Amino acid sequence: MVMTYIWLAAIAVAVLYGIVIYNGLVNLKHGIGKAWSNIDILLVQRHSELPKLVETCKQYMQFERETLSQVMAARSAADGARQNGDVKGVGAAQTALTAGLGKITATVEAYPELRANQSIQHLLGRITGLENAISDRREFYNETANANNVRLEEFPDVFIARFFGFKPAVLLEFTSAEKSDVDVGALFRG
Repeated sequence: MVMTYIWLAAIAVAVLYGIVIYNGLVNLKHGIGKAWSNIDILLVQRHSELPKLVETCKQYMQFERETLSQVMAARSAADGARQNGDVKGVGAAQTALTAGLGKITATVEAYPELRANQSIQHLLGRITGLENAISDRREFYNETANANNVRLEEFPDVFIARFFGFKPAVLLEFTSAEKSDVDVGALFRG
């Protein structure tokens, strides 16, 4: 009789432990969704600012149409990847978008009439602020995704994760071009 109680207690402890592991994995999964949603909000805000910047710059930058077109094409690619939840696609599109914005910023700095334009300066400041916030959110997203991925491989969590079909999260990675120093001279030549 005592052995039956011991076995029942052991089973109850194992079930409770499994529930704790499951709930922890669920919290991590939803944390990843929340982190991605925070990035998504900022990307939408930045993408709504870009056409304003491009339109304002068009008034002054007749000779820079190619740069403006590249920025808008990269914006479209980033927006499409974002809407599809394609984390890798967002990373690649953001690299192209950042390069295009760098060219616009370098052009603005090179021409006094652009530098003096308050609308352009306001839009560049807003976009720069959004870029910084996106960078912070990307770091938080990757930390959350990494914590999830580690838990999915840890013992005994791996058994619960596999049984309930938890999947690893994709990290939002940057290309080597995005991580390298900006060649300002090349931006003026481009």
